[in-house]
Amino acid sequence: MVILILLSACQTDEDDHTVVGKEKSVKPLVIPILPDEMIFCGQKVNLQDEDIRERLDREILVNAYYQSATLQALKRANRFFPIIEPILKENGIPDDFKYLAVIESNLVQAVSPAGAQGFWQFMPVTAKEQGLIMNGEIDERLNIEKSTAAACEYLNFSHEMLKDWVLAAASYNRGVGGVRSDMQWQGTSNYFDTQMNPETGRYVYRILAVKLIFEDPEAYGYDLKHTELYEPFKTTSVTVRSSIYDLAEWSLQNGINYKILIKLNPWILGNKLTVKGTPLKIKLPQRTFNLKPYEAYQ
Repeated sequence: MVILILLSACQTDEDDHTVVGKEKSVKPLVIPILPDEMIFCGQKVNLQDEDIRERLDREILVNAYYQSATLQALKRANRFFPIIEPILKENGIPDDFKYLAVIESNLVQAVSPAGAQGFWQFMPVTAKEQGLIMNGEIDERLNIEKSTAAACEYLNFSHEMLKDWVLAAASYNRGVGGVRSDMQWQGTSNYFDTQMNPETGRYVYRILAVKLIFEDPEAYGYDLKHTELYEPFKTTSVTVRSSIYDLAEWSLQNGINYKILIKLNPWILGNKLTVKGTPLKIKLPQRTFNLKPYEAYQ
């Protein structure tokens, strides 16, 4: 890390409306220095390549100096990475793909203008293809556990088709067919040698930049104490086997309110849950005791 401190001593005539002899100091500007090498999903990224280095440098600067968004993502990661990481591991997906969720949604239940939603920004058609349920009452794109598992399924398919984790990451934006087509007509065999559309051309570099910042925040100007991070929610999971026709009332009778219910279960869209066969699991704060029998809310 290099810190560039700019100090200027200004002496001008009184006509310049500047106090003679006063020094003006500018706050230190942190200039991030790229590492000599880095690993992504077990693969070495050639940072000696000038084009690769400059593209990565751009994304590091964009993310490092977008402080409000990056700070919030760093805080949220402490809450949500412990949920995402074991699901990635269980499905054989490299841990580095948790940073893909950061660039997709900044770890909020984001909604894109095109209609993609959730941490992993699934479009409706893709979500249904991955087995996520969407109807008037629930949207499993907003269920962190289920949407992460669905993202793993897609990434495993992409890796099977493309035989490369970097290309699998690019395909999350471009699609497997698009990535293959770009490489085929250009005669290339990897992401870094292939010219892609502007969004996909930046996509992997954005993931790499977030990885570098999150793995060493202080090197990029972020000095967060652990107490400043968002703590994971402490919850208990209850199984709902019967329909609930008034979730607001159900919440109050179980020691919370509807706002907290939706905060812990953002996949719930309205004020009722219709259970048809397959039970649903709802998260409640661990402090909630003496739950009412679900049959009472039929």
